[in-house]
Amino acid sequence: MAVSVPDTMTVVAIREPGGPEVLVPEKRPVVRPDPGELLVEVAAAGVNRPDVFQRQGNYPPPKGASDIPGLEIAGTVVAIGDEVEGFEVGSRVLALVAGGGYAEYCTVPAATALPIPDGLSMIQAAAVPETFFTVWSNVFDRGRLRAGERFLVHGGTSGIGTTAIQLAKAFGAFVMTTAGSDDKLAACRKLGADVGINYRTTDFVSVVKEATDGHGADLILDMVGGSYVERNWQAAATEGRIVQIAVLEGASEQVDFRRLMMKRLTHTGSTLRARDIAFKAEIAAALKKRVWPLLADGTVGPVIDSTFPLAEAAEAHRRMESSGHVGKIVLVVREESAAE
Repeated sequence: MAVSVPDTMTVVAIREPGGPEVLVPEKRPVVRPDPGELLVEVAAAGVNRPDVFQRQGNYPPPKGASDIPGLEIAGTVVAIGDEVEGFEVGSRVLALVAGGGYAEYCTVPAATALPIPDGLSMIQAAAVPETFFTVWSNVFDRGRLRAGERFLVHGGTSGIGTTAIQLAKAFGAFVMTTAGSDDKLAACRKLGADVGINYRTTDFVSVVKEATDGHGADLILDMVGGSYVERNWQAAATEGRIVQIAVLEGASEQVDFRRLMMKRLTHTGSTLRARDIAFKAEIAAALKKRVWPLLADGTVGPVIDSTFPLAEAAEAHRRMESSGHVGKIVLVVREESAAE
C-alpha cells in the first residue's frame, strides 16, 4: 500500500536554550527512513522531563540524534527502510526514539517500535514508551524486583511513578510511594500503591520502616538524588538495592558510606536515551512478552494528565514544570487520528 508523504512537515524546535517560550513551530524536510528504520506519521507524542532539560540546554541529544525534542511517539507507518521485517505500511505503532518526536513525521528504529496494544488510543500509546522502557529496564532488569519484595518509588504521580506502581503491583510487590499532596497520594493508591507518603509533611524513612516492620525497602527507584541519597540508604533493607534514574535535586554534597557498607547495599543507576539500539531492542522484546498482555487486558495502563496541540508545546512544558500533573502529558499532533 503506497502512501503519499509530503516533502516538508511542521515540527516544534528549540530556538535557543531557555524557558518554555523558546519552543517554536517551524518547517523542516521530511527525512526518509534509513535501513532498519520506519517512517511514522505521528498522531501523538509524549512529553517527558528530559525534554525540559534539553530545552534548558542541560541535556543535549546523543550524537546522530535529531535536535527536535521528543522521546516517544505513536502513529502510523508510512514508509519502511531496507532490512526491516514485521511491519507494513499502515501498521499502528508506538516507538521509543532518541529525539524527533515533536513533529508530524518521525523516523524510528524498527527495533524499538512495537504494535499498539488492543484497546489503546494513539494518545494513550504515545504515553507508553519512555516510561515503560525505563521502568522495565531499571526496576525489573537492573533492580531485579521479585514478587513479595518491598518496593519504594519516589514521585508516584510522575509518568515514571504511575508506571512503576502499576507494574510492581502487577508482578506481586508490596508498593510504597512518595508524593507531594494527599490528593496525589489518593491517585497513587488507586493505581495500586499499598502505602502513600506525603514527603512534605512526613519522613519517608520512618514510614517505610514502620510499614515493613523494620525490614526496609528491598528496592528503591529514585529520581531525586541530593538529600535523598543517604535517606534512601536509611530506608533500604539490608542487602537492598537503590536504582538512580535522575537527580532532580542535584548531586549529594556529602554521604556517609559506612551505612552503604554496613547494610551491604547496592546503589546503581542508568540513563536510557544514549544506550544503543540493541539494548533498547532487548527491552522492547521483554515488554512485548511480559507487559503487552497486561496493557491489552487493562491490568496496567498509561495515566493521562493532559493533552496539548503540537503548536502549544510550550504550555505542555509549563504544565510539567508546575509539578501539578498526575501521569503523562501528551502532545496531539493529528487530532483526527489521536483518539483512535
